[in-house]
Amino acid sequence: MKLKARLMDEEAMRRALMRISHEIAEKNKGVENICIVGIRRRGERLGELIRNNIEKIEGVGVSCGSIDIRFYRDDLSPVAETPVIAQARLPFEVTGKTVVIVDDVLYTGRTARAAIEAVFSCGRPKAIQLAVLIDRGHRELPIRADYVGKNIPTSHTELVEVRIPPFDDGTGVYLMDKNQ
Repeated sequence: MKLKARLMDEEAMRRALMRISHEIAEKNKGVENICIVGIRRRGERLGELIRNNIEKIEGVGVSCGSIDIRFYRDDLSPVAETPVIAQARLPFEVTGKTVVIVDDVLYTGRTARAAIEAVFSCGRPKAIQLAVLIDRGHRELPIRADYVGKNIPTSHTELVEVRIPPFDDGTGVYLMDKNQ
């Protein structure tokens, strides 16, 4: 893959996540009934950063956890004829709460749909909201993010790559060309 452009540097990502954090607190008139659920891997780290921001802004703790949505995907190849279904688990109760699902990139909407299903397997939330760092378009499902760091129009031959420690050496968002 070939690098086409750097879309966000570390400072731009920090500002976008801080803005999303403020928007979450404002839209929900506080954070008393909020919990943050990051989609593993990068969404998990972004969720932690948003939680940290909200705690600084509001001065109260916010529950934060992560979910692995692999067993809830409808577009992945089956591993076996009779797959082992693993229920999502969170270290807090979601019933009656507003759950903010966090992911790095919103593309077709299938990951977000799987995350919603995983959250419902843990309980019955009052509401589910979606926060993404990047919305690149090309939705296949009727899903939209409530909070978006940046909208990036892309083609199907492009890939948006979010780099963030501890998974990557640097921090930034990059547009890659899959055909090169």
